[in-house]
Amino acid sequence: MEEQTTRRPRQRLTREARHRQLLDVAWKIARDEGTDALTLGRLAEGAGVAKPVVYDHFATRPDLLIALYQEFDARQTAVMDAALEKGEADLSDRARVIASSYVDCVLQQGREIPGVIAALAGSPELEKIKRDYQAVFMEKCRAVLAPFAKAGTIRSAGLWSMLGAAEALSHAAATGEITPSQAKEELLATIVAMAERNK
Repeated sequence: MEEQTTRRPRQRLTREARHRQLLDVAWKIARDEGTDALTLGRLAEGAGVAKPVVYDHFATRPDLLIALYQEFDARQTAVMDAALEKGEADLSDRARVIASSYVDCVLQQGREIPGVIAALAGSPELEKIKRDYQAVFMEKCRAVLAPFAKAGTIRSAGLWSMLGAAEALSHAAATGEITPSQAKEELLATIVAMAERNK
């Protein structure tokens, strides 16, 4: 008597569920193989779907990279907003929230986010999108830190300096060159010094 195997019919995902699946697979490819390996064809293969399914969600590789960066930015914003609501209203605590939120979000995403950020610098269009998100982050930090500056505001040069330090320190922590605590403490010191220079 032949053994019969019953195959389950493939379950069709909703558009939202498929989008989530594709983003999860994209993050995994970036983490395991590096951002350079993250093509739409490789994403289709990794997700076990036909290429047209991927193209229906991301028309181009830059669209995929932008979606990944937007997701990272949204997570980072939510973490920071929640921590700011619970924290104390003094310079040290505000600076600690910014530093910890930034480093923790990069570490949660792993080494793939520096690769995505670097890939975004690959074209003027992608660079502009990255700069737009950075500007929003810096304006949020300016608003949070301005009450502690004698001048009542934080200069843009200082915010760019803070952002550069945040990216470099988070990347060093993600690659194991320094510990997460060292990254957070150094970034905290940078933010406090920046705010105090504006007194």
